[in-house]
Amino acid sequence: ATISVSPKETMNTNSVKIFWSFNVEKNLPHAHFSCLFFYLYLFFRRPGEQKHLKELPSLQWMHLAVVACGNRLEETLIMLKSAVLFSYRKLKFHVFAEDSLKPEFEKKLREWPSSYTKKFDYNIYPIAFSVGNAQEWKKLFKPCAAQRLFLPVILKDVDSLLYVDTDVLFLRPIDDIWRFLKEFNSTQLAAMAPEHEIPKIGWYSRFARHPYYGTTGVNSGVMLMNLTRIRNAQFKNSMIPTGLTWEEMLYPLYQKYKNYITWGDQDLLNIIFYFNPECLYVFPCQWNYRPDHCMYGSNCKGAEEEGISVLHGNRGVYHDDKQPTFKALYEVIRDFPFEDNLFQSLYYPLQSKFLDTVHTLCGRIPQVFLKQIEKTMKKVYENRVIVHMGANYRY
Repeated sequence: ATISVSPKETMNTNSVKIFWSFNVEKNLPHAHFSCLFFYLYLFFRRPGEQKHLKELPSLQWMHLAVVACGNRLEETLIMLKSAVLFSYRKLKFHVFAEDSLKPEFEKKLREWPSSYTKKFDYNIYPIAFSVGNAQEWKKLFKPCAAQRLFLPVILKDVDSLLYVDTDVLFLRPIDDIWRFLKEFNSTQLAAMAPEHEIPKIGWYSRFARHPYYGTTGVNSGVMLMNLTRIRNAQFKNSMIPTGLTWEEMLYPLYQKYKNYITWGDQDLLNIIFYFNPECLYVFPCQWNYRPDHCMYGSNCKGAEEEGISVLHGNRGVYHDDKQPTFKALYEVIRDFPFEDNLFQSLYYPLQSKFLDTVHTLCGRIPQVFLKQIEKTMKKVYENRVIVHMGANYRY
């Protein structure tokens, strides 16, 4: 085949899309079209685009925290892998883990290829609680889950942070959820998604024996925090007429409600933001998409329109066959070789696995699971092409 281009024509972002349709969607040989595209772009690009390539944004740290105890090593590593695969800016991982897990974490992270390890730094911390009875905190709900309540106290030098549970997978860059920090108003200091979209079938609206945020409560599995604001705030509460700092409030709050809470630290966060609703930013359900959003029928409109941004496989769905759509995503990201082609070794296997999930309600809406991750992979690929040219071409 012959491709002819007029010398007067210029290349723009559509060139990337043309390349994409030829090279990836048509599944033609990768190397030949990559080289062709590089030369076409360099020859026909607009003069102003040279400046654009030279002025790629400077890297800034994005902080990601997770707490891992017991058998959560693999889940945590797959979550971190999904973060590194798709994000652009550098990441700082804050991993809170039992002492027995620390050597294995370090070993596994060292095994990742240098092209990815250069994108992040990490610290591994012991499980620690600054107030109250450590054994009580450690046994609250799931092992060590209450550790997240103490992040503002422990990470004193960190301004903002994204906390996620171990069973979370990122289907788009963390850069995108990080931007919500800029949308906080002057009183907001944390962001979470609703626990449910429909009050009449939500857990909190039917069963809670304690105060909770809004009409359905919030889910704490994905929590964006401005730690500086949290440390400086005085929180209204049901214990004394005046405000308390975050650290002052935690243990008395637990003592007051410990016989009424079911979901541990998440319930405590719901109580805190019930009394301080002006402090919470609520982001849409596609940023914390759980089996409840599809197992009884699709009820997350944001995911239907844009696709899932952050997948939260609670209920242990990555490790049983009750929700095979969630399990398929987990296994494909787990098995993806870091430096392989994203479409050939991740997206296509995922499509194939989804064919076996159509007998479930979640499996009947594959577009909800595939839409955003497909967009993400295209953007990652386009970014690599442009950055590669900017780094290697000499003017």
